[in-house]
Amino acid sequence: MGEKIITIFGSSKPVEGEIEYEFARKLGYELGKVGFTICNGGYGGTMEATARGAKEAGAKTIGITVATFGGSANKWIDEEIKARDLFERLKILIEKGDGYVVLKGGTGTLVEISLVWELMNKGLINPKPFIAVSFWSPVIEIISEQLRYESREDVAEFIRVMNNIDEIVKYMAQRLIAYK
Repeated sequence: MGEKIITIFGSSKPVEGEIEYEFARKLGYELGKVGFTICNGGYGGTMEATARGAKEAGAKTIGITVATFGGSANKWIDEEIKARDLFERLKILIEKGDGYVVLKGGTGTLVEISLVWELMNKGLINPKPFIAVSFWSPVIEIISEQLRYESREDVAEFIRVMNNIDEIVKYMAQRLIAYK
């Protein structure tokens, strides 16, 4: 099996001990345990947590940082790629991913979920496993409703909502690696 990368999007705000951080850490661990490389934005919050979990499982991590932000990647990142700006960062995060998981986040995460979905919608990237936690359910339902109105049910089906880490890992593994 070649390297399979899961790009994970989420907030930079959670800290160790908070529910979102610990969920992200466990997700990174479980995805890493089955052999996935974890790619994310490379900084703190859920980015740090997913990378930390992956490293605790012995997996590889990739962080896509932004030169204009300054600073460097968190200590759990094996490979840091410095993008020139946010647009290049988004492009790299999306291109690296064989699958995507979207955790709770703010406007930056909203841009990420929207861009992945739109690129699939327009056929600019092939459909890939794409999961969001239920925090995003209201947004997904509104957009899906419009897509169904436009007779684009196929596009509405690109994204799945899941909150159970075992289900997320199983979904990704069944689609991307030889998994029993």
